[in-house]
Amino acid sequence: MATDKRVVVYGASGYTGRLICEYLREYNIPFLAAGRDIKRINEAVQGVPGIDTVDHELLEVEHTAAALTEAFRGADVVLNTVGPFARFGHEVVEACLAIGAHYTDTNGEQNWMIDVEQKYGADFAAQNLVLTPGLAQMYSIGEIAANICLEQPGLDTLDIEVFWKGHPTVASTNTILTNAAFAKAYYLEQNEYVEWPPDAGLYDVVVPGQHELGLALPWGGTSHPVWFKNDPRVANVRALGGVFNRPLMLGVPQIVAAALEQMEGKSDEEKYAIVDAVSGQVRSEMPPRENPRINTSLDSVYASGPLGRAHCVIHGNCNYKQTALLNAHAASELLQSKPRAVGFASSCQAFGHRELLGTLRAFGLVMDPIFEIHR
Repeated sequence: MATDKRVVVYGASGYTGRLICEYLREYNIPFLAAGRDIKRINEAVQGVPGIDTVDHELLEVEHTAAALTEAFRGADVVLNTVGPFARFGHEVVEACLAIGAHYTDTNGEQNWMIDVEQKYGADFAAQNLVLTPGLAQMYSIGEIAANICLEQPGLDTLDIEVFWKGHPTVASTNTILTNAAFAKAYYLEQNEYVEWPPDAGLYDVVVPGQHELGLALPWGGTSHPVWFKNDPRVANVRALGGVFNRPLMLGVPQIVAAALEQMEGKSDEEKYAIVDAVSGQVRSEMPPRENPRINTSLDSVYASGPLGRAHCVIHGNCNYKQTALLNAHAASELLQSKPRAVGFASSCQAFGHRELLGTLRAFGLVMDPIFEIHR
């Protein structure tokens, strides 16, 4: 049965899905909150302050391309938060293609993004639809900072660092382990993907604004090398990510190594079961609502070229709120105007880096960028 709601939040029972519903309410955009468990969807959506002031519906739907196509028919935009996306995303993308809807997701899986571009990018472009995976704080804010640097000509190398305070959600923990078990991580060197060493450990990094060194990981490679691979301005991209909590970062490689040891010699189905079990032990409950005094974020980008240097830092708070707002902004834009790019496109390519920054600033989630240039 078709919906009369032009925006679908798929995975509305999750932490990020619920926050997207909150911002859609603030934009006064009617939406369909969909997922696999109607009880959990209802509990999550009813927890949104003022939810009765926006037109919305709840729907339980089977996770198959056919069922999702039927449930989402009539929608113009699908905001997908059901991950890991390499595991669960294809059915949603295929449903969007079938009904002619734009697609965004909040993934942090480089292998998914590369796969999506190759499999679906041309088909979305042919229908003038946006395919924007990775619309999330951990990737889009760094992309905004990189594009601010690239407003200066002659820079072709991006050194990106992403940090935040807080704990990953259930889905984020699952994604970290899935990346480690099933995917290689790449950086970009002279416009070619180069694999990070499989045994790459923790990197000591300088974190702007503090004296203590930070610890960071390739974090699955991140989306940045994928977004900039087809950017004629850029030849090289390396990105590292981490949390400010040093003891937590020290524990991440140990958790991953222990999980990989359990998976040795197992089938994919058995590996996924181990991923689910381990991630449930690490983070089995929904994290508390973000506190802007505690949950902060930092994105730092050094851009360089043969005769130029630029540095941009964006400080923010409440990274999951940033992710949710970016998706609500995308929905609002797509309902009112044509995107700047169609097919496989990053958030900045589709919606404009200055526009995204302006929305984040308007809602009090990031500071003005700190920008320096050296010639």
